[in-house]
Amino acid sequence: MPALNVEFSDRELEDLRRMAKERGTSMKALVREAAAADIARHRALQEAAGEFRRFFAAHAAEFAAAFPDDEPPAKGEAA
Repeated sequence: MPALNVEFSDRELEDLRRMAKERGTSMKALVREAAAADIARHRALQEAAGEFRRFFAAHAAEFAAAFPDDEPPAKGEAA
């Protein structure tokens, strides 16, 4: 498996050691789990944003009618 060297400040390293000890795990496992959780969160946010964009596009006319003051001016129309 590929590896990655990551630099931490003395304080961060101290905190990681303490957290790993409190959780009964290794520092490597702690950092890997944190990174994996952030990757999963990022993917979920990307998927949710895509769903929102699809929903908004499918209901654009309804949004325009409900919030006419928020509609951008038409091309060639003064703002």
